[in-house]
Amino acid sequence: MKYLFLSACLALGAALPIHAQDAPAKQFFGAHDEASNQRARSHGSYAKGCIAGAEQLAETGRTWQAMRLSRNRNWAHPRTVDFVQRLSREARDIGWNGLYIGDMSQPRGGPMLSGHRSHQIGLDIDIWMRPAMDLNLSRRQRENLSSISMRRAGGAFVNNNWTPEHHAILRAAASDPEVARIFVFPGAKVQMCNDETGDRSWLNKIRPWYGHHYHFHVRLRCQRGSRNCENQAPPPAGDGCADAQRWVNDILDPPPPQPRDPNAPAPQPRRELRVSDLPQKCVDVLNSR
Repeated sequence: MKYLFLSACLALGAALPIHAQDAPAKQFFGAHDEASNQRARSHGSYAKGCIAGAEQLAETGRTWQAMRLSRNRNWAHPRTVDFVQRLSREARDIGWNGLYIGDMSQPRGGPMLSGHRSHQIGLDIDIWMRPAMDLNLSRRQRENLSSISMRRAGGAFVNNNWTPEHHAILRAAASDPEVARIFVFPGAKVQMCNDETGDRSWLNKIRPWYGHHYHFHVRLRCQRGSRNCENQAPPPAGDGCADAQRWVNDILDPPPPQPRDPNAPAPQPRRELRVSDLPQKCVDVLNSR
């Protein structure tokens, strides 16, 4: 009840009380329906931060549609919105009508009430693997339509839904200079490594990660002017194909589990981020009209 009251205060424009800064941050960031009235700036890191002056991706464009509109997660740094529009036009030229865009960020970023640990500073985008051939979906259809999986054998291989167009769109995304990395399931990375016959430098940005078979996750670099934004360490040098193959090998032939040290403390559940864990600028973002 206390957090609902504080969230209501924020929604009405009241400043965040000092004693609320040790409350779960998701309660406050999830309470805002609009961006802050500030210059566009990302504060903090991808999994511990916020976004000032976010821009909302239009629900529908000539080459994209934002999905799951009820979540209100089609907000981001303006350069991220530009990137989505740019990549969606490339997707059309490659053979799809455009892109279905999943979660970006909340209106003020920050931790979400459900789902992602990242997507907090307006520089992350989930893009559906499902080819966006119909760009006239209603709001209701966008709530009920699902993406399609690209994996088989637990993610060790792509399935028959994978196409050369997926490869080409991911290559276009990774070749964009504003992109820091892209997360896909291991089998997709290995497939792209095996299929690429030209320049392989873009493969460095394609990183294997758990899940990511219904969508691929694009992460942009911190933007100029966002002095409080923290970039993730760059990927190791090289195309990363050997590393992805190791992921696949471990899926197909899992290594034996490591014995647990009986004297080690029991693992503790991850503590939810509090407002006080975030950069101080995020309090200004919450308090902004």
